[in-house]
Amino acid sequence: MDAAVTRIGSLVDEARAARVPVVWVELGSDPARPWRSSTWLRGGDPDGPMPDDEPCRIGTEGAEWYRTAPEPGETRVVKRGYSGFLGTDLEARLTAAGIGWVTVVGLTTECCVLATAQDAMQLGWPVVVPQDATAAYDTDVHDAALALIDLNVGVVTDADETVALWRAAADAAASASASASGSASASASVSPVGAR
Repeated sequence: MDAAVTRIGSLVDEARAARVPVVWVELGSDPARPWRSSTWLRGGDPDGPMPDDEPCRIGTEGAEWYRTAPEPGETRVVKRGYSGFLGTDLEARLTAAGIGWVTVVGLTTECCVLATAQDAMQLGWPVVVPQDATAAYDTDVHDAALALIDLNVGVVTDADETVALWRAAADAAASASASASGSASASASVSPVGAR
């Protein structure tokens, strides 16, 4: 986990330097709206109040970003479930920004990263997941989630190759713009998901 969080921070810095939009997708468990299925899955009463140990409970330290955080002006999307697209305006924001493909990083691989990457792909965005900028609490689970992503969802790569892809996209956009005097631009986006 520690190595992945460090890698996420450096990848976010690289994205900012390359002018790749960074979209922060954060889980915000609202005690006023208990997540019934999450409570049930963890052995609680789905019709009862939100348990104190609910992950990323709004107003607790667990809902804060850990070792990397949004800068002023960067887009933040608060989600209630695993996918950054479920019940949020993430799709509309990415569409309005002209984003052509997304990079999904964060914690954990089998949960929020997989759900967000899968929904991004199903909504039409090509997806890149750097394996060293995501992690699970169990390495076998991490590897299995990456295998699922690689099989059905997106390209599994590493952070260095992802940065190279961003630079190549920026260079291609600059070349297209120079030759056509058009308005082509790099259109990748990095979405740290639940990097807390």
